Amino acid sequence: MSPARLDLKNLRKSFGPTDVLADVSLSVQPGEFVSILGPSGAGKSTILQLLTGATTPDAGEMLLDGQPLTPAQHRFAFMPQGDALMPWRRIIDNTTLGLEIQGVSRQAAHAKVAPLFGEFGLAGFENHYPAQLSGGMRQRAALLRTVVQQRSMLLLDEPFGALDALTRTQMQCWLADMWTRHRWTVLLITHDVREAVLLSDRIYVLSARPARVAHQFQVPLEHPRQVIGSPALAALEAEVLQTLLNPEN
Repeated sequence: MSPARLDLKNLRKSFGPTDVLADVSLSVQPGEFVSILGPSGAGKSTILQLLTGATTPDAGEMLLDGQPLTPAQHRFAFMPQGDALMPWRRIIDNTTLGLEIQGVSRQAAHAKVAPLFGEFGLAGFENHYPAQLSGGMRQRAALLRTVVQQRSMLLLDEPFGALDALTRTQMQCWLADMWTRHRWTVLLITHDVREAVLLSDRIYVLSARPARVAHQFQVPLEHPRQVIGSPALAALEAEVLQTLLNPEN
């Protein structure tokens, strides 16, 4: 059997006297969409910090494709909570930033990114600046910047959390459609139960700090999923929410 794309085993992490991760184990298979839910302060973002090398675990293993993960590998494409677009760069120049950091020339990066603007709903806005775009369009540009790097895996840290409810739902549906077409390997950090159920193949629910995996949910619903009026989706949302509210039960 092929190894998991990502395999975290018995991770522990403290910051000074504060224990953040007590014993966290999870995995993500190639082409799988996995979400992590948990109460505020449970250590969800700490997991991303460990993966991106911003900090190191006190104990446990982190494996990528069966091999120990080291900070120097840079195997992840990371999309933070905000779009992090540079206001002085045109949208096409923002979307090529990750490639340029990798050493790709600006001309070659433009050639690689430009054909994707239509698929990401940004055709005609290549030469606009971030302030000229809506929140949803900015998030699509940020995701384009992320996926065009062609890393082994995408790390998404509450990418739609700052959007209004309607735009957030529209973006979730758009991402669901894009993932169905491309089957990226994704680890999503979110507070939004509906978002996790709509997008994910599996959901890990963390306990309060110090975090452990309180429950793992398999989402047995085919992609793409019906957003409104799906009894199966609503039932699973209720079950996940109940677990979040009462993780020890």
